[in-house]
Amino acid sequence: MFNIQEELKKLPDQPGVYIMHDARDAIIYIGKAVSLRKRVHQYFQASHDEGIKKAQMVKQIVRFEYIITDSELEALVLECNLIKEHRPKYNTMLRDDKTYPYIRVTLGEDFPRVLFSRQQKKDKSRYFGPYTSAGAVKDTIEMINKLYGLRTCNRNLPKDTGKERPCLNYHIHQCDAPCQAYISKEAYRERVDEALEFLNGNYSGIIKSLEQKI
Repeated sequence: MFNIQEELKKLPDQPGVYIMHDARDAIIYIGKAVSLRKRVHQYFQASHDEGIKKAQMVKQIVRFEYIITDSELEALVLECNLIKEHRPKYNTMLRDDKTYPYIRVTLGEDFPRVLFSRQQKKDKSRYFGPYTSAGAVKDTIEMINKLYGLRTCNRNLPKDTGKERPCLNYHIHQCDAPCQAYISKEAYRERVDEALEFLNGNYSGIIKSLEQKI
């Protein structure tokens, strides 16, 4: 028999994804954590206010499982993919928007961007999703842009190259300013391809090398 209090003691202080099950063993909620130990413990602390809906969910939890990841970024992407696959009841109820979000990679551009999208259009972009956690999608996009040094501006490149000064991201070393031709189209596209591999779930060995750059 699954003893929640005993299993809480075994949780590691590592990033990962946790999966909550009800009495029928159905998955009712999936979340990510920087520290599995701290985050999962919070659900079962009487003094911690998770809100009415989450309080209702906690009453239904009979057991939980978890998957350890190498980083918070890997946990974010894994959480998105698992939510998409299982569509847990409470992830849907607690989502912060009415429509499901996508991650959009604008491959039709010479210097593609990774964007948040509420719809899947018939264009040259590559879409990942739909997901039920808008917050996780936004966090994933932000971290991917940071790790791979992808641009977040809406400049028309290469047409607008050199017309304006590079933005703050260049000065804080989060973008190599394709707007100034400081990085070639080919070198930039290599980074986009790595980001695509990551979003496809092929992130073994990629994360550690990238985290060394942060």
